[in-house]
Amino acid sequence: MSAILKRAPAIEGWFTIDDEPALLGNRCTTCGTVWFPKSSFFCGNPACDGSEFEEARLSRRGKVWSFTDAQYQPPPPYIPRSETYEPFALAAVELADEQMVVLGQVAEGVTVNDLEVGQPVELIVEPLYTTDDTEYLVYKWKPIDGAPA
Repeated sequence: MSAILKRAPAIEGWFTIDDEPALLGNRCTTCGTVWFPKSSFFCGNPACDGSEFEEARLSRRGKVWSFTDAQYQPPPPYIPRSETYEPFALAAVELADEQMVVLGQVAEGVTVNDLEVGQPVELIVEPLYTTDDTEYLVYKWKPIDGAPA
């Protein structure tokens, strides 16, 4: 009998891991500008001197703006999923509501041959690595089957 693993985000505060995961950004209370990842030092809008922010749950869907693949193993702190490095796809996604571009890995099993600019995708979470009692998750982009590009 195997133990049930606790699930946790690999980067605390960047995204949720619930049934409908979402990226977590900030919204400036002065000008309404939204950005990701969160920071609490200054507004993401260079024309605003706002210094008070609220957490913003960002769009779960967007369209591929650009994409590539990582043919080489990134240096530490990257944690490879297997002993032999396997290339993976990355996508820059323009979020549906915010119209900002967020970079992230693409879902397991999706390659650059499966991607095209303008393709609709949604945010998911997948395992990055596991310890004795915890499965650490990262956000990724997954193409939406049957959706128009």
